Amino acid sequence: MSAAPRFFVIALIAAVVCTGLARVDAAGDPAPNVELRGPKGQRQRLADFRGTIVLLKIWASWCPDCKVLFPELDRLSREFKSRGVEVIAVNVDEHRKDADAFLKTQSHQLRVMFDPRARVADAFGARGVPASYLIDARGMIRFAHQGWDETADATYRREIMSLLAE
Repeated sequence: MSAAPRFFVIALIAAVVCTGLARVDAAGDPAPNVELRGPKGQRQRLADFRGTIVLLKIWASWCPDCKVLFPELDRLSREFKSRGVEVIAVNVDEHRKDADAFLKTQSHQLRVMFDPRARVADAFGARGVPASYLIDARGMIRFAHQGWDETADATYRREIMSLLAE
C-alpha cells in the first residue's frame, strides 16, 4: 500500500472515532476471512475460528475509549472462553511499539492480534475505533457496534448469551 492510501486509512479511522455504542450495518453478513497476525507474526485466518463464537474488537492504543474497554474485553474473554467464545482484540496502531507499550500496562489473557495497515477494519467496513463484531459459530456477523459507552459490557454479555443459547 502506498503512503497516500495508508495515510488516508489511518486518518479516516482517527477522524471517525465515535462516542457512544452504535449499531452498524454489517450484522447479517458473512464475516470476511481476514488474515490476522499474532504477537510473534504468526498468521491466522478468521475462518480458523469457525465453530466458535468470536467477539472481534478493533482498537488502537491512542483511542481513549479503547483504554477503558480493554479490561472489560479481557473480563469477557476470561468469563466466556470455556464456553466456546473467543475474544480477539485487533490493534490498528501504525507502529507496533505503541501497542506494545499499552499492552505492558494491561494484564490480559485475551487474544491480541496486530493490523498496522487496518486491513481488517477495512474488510469489516469499520468507520473508526473502537468497532466490534460478534460472529456466530457459522461465521456470520450477528451483531456489530461502533464506539463505546458504559452499556457496552452488558450489551456484549447479552448478545453472547443469546448466541450461546442457540
